[in-house]
Amino acid sequence: MDRYSVVGVEGKYEPGSDEAVLANKLSITDPAEMVEVETDLLLQLYEAVLESFPRDEPITVAVIKEWHRRWLGKVYEWAGQERGVNLGKDGFQFANAALVPRLLAEFEQEYLLVSIPCAGMTLEQLVPAIARVHVELVLIHPFREGNGRIARLLADVMAAQAGFGPLQYDAWGSGKPDYIGAIHAGLDGDYEPMEELVRRALDP
Repeated sequence: MDRYSVVGVEGKYEPGSDEAVLANKLSITDPAEMVEVETDLLLQLYEAVLESFPRDEPITVAVIKEWHRRWLGKVYEWAGQERGVNLGKDGFQFANAALVPRLLAEFEQEYLLVSIPCAGMTLEQLVPAIARVHVELVLIHPFREGNGRIARLLADVMAAQAGFGPLQYDAWGSGKPDYIGAIHAGLDGDYEPMEELVRRALDP
């Protein structure tokens, strides 16, 4: 991942990690250990959120930030906070950090509050709702790390509100060409590629 203007606590790596692990509260230097810790904490968050989030309740940006904080708050100082650094991956640049606050406000009004809650939605209504919300959140990339995983949690909560089980993501890992292409298509307002991925994940 290419990173630009990475300063302050978000730009620091854990000493002894050979710049492979971001500075963290647990002094972890091994990337594999960090993956395991983050995965375990994410499973705990999933269990808590999917068991308790109401089917008829809206999801706001504040809720998403709280999920991120609950997930990674024991690991990173900046958990739950909007990123202050510019990020890119494989030559693709996500939203400029300076624009993130405005973009999140627009995302809430134009996507979250329009598409959620999902109680009572049919499959044909749910698929485009999840596709649009997922693409737009990933394009904003509001956090220093963990954006894709939070976006998937959001999709799973939306599915649960509509009475469906969690999406089956095996076919569209974040590094696979079809998924990357679907995210990029969203830049031009074309959500059909992501809708196809969502449909397959909901009805494998």
